[in-house]
Amino acid sequence: MWNRSFLILHGVENRRPAEHWQYDLAQRLREHGEQVFYPQLPDPDQPSLDAWVEAIEAELRMMRGERVVVCHSLGCAAWFHVAARRGETPAADRVLLVGPPGPSAFSWDAIAGFTPEPLDLTRLKLAVATPRLVCSDNDPYCPEGAAEVFGRPLGCDVDLLTGAGHLAIPDGYGPWPSALDWCLDPGTRLTVN
Repeated sequence: MWNRSFLILHGVENRRPAEHWQYDLAQRLREHGEQVFYPQLPDPDQPSLDAWVEAIEAELRMMRGERVVVCHSLGCAAWFHVAARRGETPAADRVLLVGPPGPSAFSWDAIAGFTPEPLDLTRLKLAVATPRLVCSDNDPYCPEGAAEVFGRPLGCDVDLLTGAGHLAIPDGYGPWPSALDWCLDPGTRLTVN
C-alpha cells in the first residue's frame, strides 16, 4: 500500500526530456521508493485544455495515499482548471506550482484555451494544504510577476528566485535538488539550482 503518490505535470512543447528537472525528479522519487505518475500529456505542441484535464483526472484516479502534484509552466494552468471543475473538493493534498505562464503568454494561440482569466483565483481550492509557488523575477513567460499574479490571489507560500528564468533546461534546471527536498518534506523552501 502506497502512503503517497506524486503526479508530475509538464508544460507546452514538453516531451519529458531526460535533461529536464521534472524527469530527474521522477527518477529520484522512484529511487526513494515513491509511486510516481509522469504522463506525457496529449499533443504537447497544440494542447487542448479538455484533453489535458481528462488525462490529468485519469492519473488522479490511480493515485493512492497522500496525493502530491508538481506542475511546471502550462501544467500549472491546467491544474487551475482541474481545481475549478472540482469546486470545493481538492484533487490533491499538496501542490507545487513552478513558473506558471502569466496573462500575456496566453496571447499565444497554442495555449490560449488554458487562460485562467475566466477563473476566480481567490476561490480556487488547489490542494488541502497551502499551495507552494516557485517563480523567478525574470520569467519571460510571466513578465507580470507570478508572485503577484498568482501567489497572492491563490494564497500560496511563495519562493521567489532571482534570475532563474522559466526554471527550465535553458535556465540550468536539469537536476533540481530542492524540488526533491520539497517533495519529501513540504516544509522545505525551494532555492535556485
